[in-house]
Amino acid sequence: MSVDGAFGSDPLAWFRASFARAQQSESFDPCRAALATVGADGLPHVRFVLVRRVDERGFAFFTNFGSDKAQQLSALPRAALAYHWSSISEQVRIEGAVERVSDAEADAYFATRPRASQLSAWASRQSRAIESRAVLDSAYATIEARFADAAVVPRPAFWGGYRVVPTRIELWLGHDARLHDRWSFVREDEAWRMTRLQP
Repeated sequence: MSVDGAFGSDPLAWFRASFARAQQSESFDPCRAALATVGADGLPHVRFVLVRRVDERGFAFFTNFGSDKAQQLSALPRAALAYHWSSISEQVRIEGAVERVSDAEADAYFATRPRASQLSAWASRQSRAIESRAVLDSAYATIEARFADAAVVPRPAFWGGYRVVPTRIELWLGHDARLHDRWSFVREDEAWRMTRLQP
């Protein structure tokens, strides 16, 4: 497949089409992406996150505000994301500034999570050291008891979302002989400048 002329200069339209194909064939959650941040030590840090919201504003994921990635994003609000969908031989790279999503948006997403995942968000102090699994299980049991009679588990104030607002998106489509298609889209004011890259 080639994207020449397929979606004009709209990388998000290409992303949506690729994501829809990946949903039909990926053995892992196609929302999974590698998130790269920079720590206080000046070194890159990368981990996988689930990007649960993608729209014209950017790519949003959710986390504990005490986590390492949240602390790094507070100090340097820029990040990169990379998707790889091996089943369709496609990749997407995103680079840009990072902003916090609104409380209303975080509340709306938190409400869609399974109850056990909502409780674990309360129980875990993400990225912090812990003595044992038993301590974590005990913390979860305490939270479970706390909200046992609650019809709705509220979002903890220390948990919310970040949005990568893309300034550059690269699309990669695999081909034989490593003659891949690569397109770079760079944000310029309200438009995207599209450039084909060599593989």
